[in-house]
Amino acid sequence: MKGKLMMLLIVVLSAVLIGCSGGDSESGGDKNEVTVWAMGEEGKLLKDFSKGFEENSDYTVDVQAIPWDQAHDKLLTAVASGNGPDVVQLGTTWVPEFAEAGALKDLSEYTKDYDTFAKENFFDGAVVSMEYDNQVVGIPWYVDTRVLFYRTDLLKEVGYDEAPKTWDELKDAASQLADRGDGMYGLDIDRNDQITPFIFAWQNGYEANLENNELNFDTPEFKEAIEYYTSYFEEGISQTQQGKDITQAFADGSKPMFFSGPWMVNIINDQAPDIEGDWATAVMPKKESNTSSMGGAVLSVFESADNPEGGMEFISYMTETETQLDWAETSNTLPSRTEAWEDPMLKEDEMFATFGKQMEDANPGLQTEQFERIAQEFLDSIERITQGGADLDKELESFNEEAKRLLEK
Repeated sequence: MKGKLMMLLIVVLSAVLIGCSGGDSESGGDKNEVTVWAMGEEGKLLKDFSKGFEENSDYTVDVQAIPWDQAHDKLLTAVASGNGPDVVQLGTTWVPEFAEAGALKDLSEYTKDYDTFAKENFFDGAVVSMEYDNQVVGIPWYVDTRVLFYRTDLLKEVGYDEAPKTWDELKDAASQLADRGDGMYGLDIDRNDQITPFIFAWQNGYEANLENNELNFDTPEFKEAIEYYTSYFEEGISQTQQGKDITQAFADGSKPMFFSGPWMVNIINDQAPDIEGDWATAVMPKKESNTSSMGGAVLSVFESADNPEGGMEFISYMTETETQLDWAETSNTLPSRTEAWEDPMLKEDEMFATFGKQMEDANPGLQTEQFERIAQEFLDSIERITQGGADLDKELESFNEEAKRLLEK
């Protein structure tokens, strides 16, 4: 894999050299300035938020907000040219790819200088995304996970005074809700969400062994989980097509349960005020465990950074507990620091407290640079099963072979 990635970087670098006259537009070499690349809405908000760091340090901050759909290519170009920022935001599934390319500075030796970098500050699932090949390559900035959103009033109508706690209860409640009539479903499962099938697999005891290149997609634990997952579509409990917007469907009751992240709390409050008091969040229903996913973003120092010291100072500031709480209020993202979850702002909010509890048992995506491609292959297999009527055993066998091939690249 490393040889192929390096060839790709060489191609990108060649394009950079052809298209540029040698000017260095990203790095001005100002040792009092910290350049930061942040993605999406967080990048836009971070520009003003960084003033707090500037007021308490000797540095100024230059934040470049990059749309998520452009970020990957821009980062690849920066790696190839050595012309990037001091600090970069990375989604957790991108960490292995850029760490494997040698793009991220190893922060291991600096953890003694920055208490905020200590692994014990963070949820176990977030710690996994900090590391690559025994190096510390990123510090968790914010986290998210998936929980169950459910209509409390409609669940009561089918005999559930609280959220389903097991797979069997989830299936029973969802089946009854789907039996209400045409256009009614029990549980909405986003088939475009690459992490949901893995959540079910983890809950059924599935584990990969990436150290030995063993994905274990042919194990009973994985197969049983996918049989359970696909049964919701096969039995008409979940809609095969996307259908109406989930907020609208949740509000009108046609999809009274779904899995999602913390961003949906404010969306529902803003867009569906009429159901206030009639919905809640709960941790995932349990099989062997109630494991969910661990997402979010890390802040890393680019290996080619002009100002690595300033970059580490900035990351340290952004991962202080008080800063994390301020950022949570500003951005509606969730703190990576476990200490922050003791604050009443989160602890006493029933909706958000659910996310803190769920993150005690949450896994990141498979920590391989091939995870995105593997996950997309799997979604294609699931589509052939749920919509094309393909045989599940044959599809899983074919998927396992393709995943092995991708891992060996």
